[in-house]
Amino acid sequence: MLNPQLSVIIPASNEAGYIGACLTALFASDVAGECIVVANGCRDNTAAIALGFAAQAKAAGWTLTVLDLAQGGKPNALNAGDRIATAAVRAYLDADVQVSPDLMAQLVAALSVTDPLYATGTAQIPRAQSAVTRAYARFWQRLPFAQSTAPGYGLFAVNAAGRARWQDFPRIISDDTFVRLQFEPHERVQVPAPYAWPMIEGFNALTRVRRRQDAGVAEIDRLYHGLLAREAKAPLGKSRLLALALRDPLGFATYAAVSIAVRLKRDQNWTRGR
Repeated sequence: MLNPQLSVIIPASNEAGYIGACLTALFASDVAGECIVVANGCRDNTAAIALGFAAQAKAAGWTLTVLDLAQGGKPNALNAGDRIATAAVRAYLDADVQVSPDLMAQLVAALSVTDPLYATGTAQIPRAQSAVTRAYARFWQRLPFAQSTAPGYGLFAVNAAGRARWQDFPRIISDDTFVRLQFEPHERVQVPAPYAWPMIEGFNALTRVRRRQDAGVAEIDRLYHGLLAREAKAPLGKSRLLALALRDPLGFATYAAVSIAVRLKRDQNWTRGR
């Protein structure tokens, strides 16, 4: 493919159970482009599974490149993918996410402007297997961050002018937050097409993920003073929190229990989120 209009970079570490569904959904998109899977530090067959999609990618009009890196780390994977990507519009997709057929076309259309712009789709959390994750997810989706425009968890995209806002992805915990905050609220766009973003299962796993998320935000605040001011999410406030709690007591109790567990054990034992 000459001069693709879209490059999709997928960092994938031990994602053998998810990468197949991710690529199947991507190659069913209404628009074709360049897909770069960066298997990094894998102890499973993520790279081999991705390579097995070469024929499906070609039939759908996509080019597929799979990098199999010995070194782990998501920032390293993102940078490796970026170095060989050729399109002006770059989408960064988690390997456990499944996009809807029209999402990539909507992102390309939204980002086909000269001004710097950040875009994402409309996230949907599939029904979890565990009751605790279902309750947590239900409440979490009503919080200000999840309700804000273009939060971008699991998928974000930028145009060429937007990608020029930063150089390499820094070696930090929360790459998605770092990128989103390179853009003012009016520079972030959420297109209506959905994508499925699964949430991790079980209380202990949710606690580890939440600990990681909190550490990532604290790290950005420490390293990039003033950047969090661009978040511009609505304040939660006691009255709004009370209203949410009354609306969903079980969801509130689950969310509060995870929050308390994070505060009671502040260590480095965390899990990347899904």
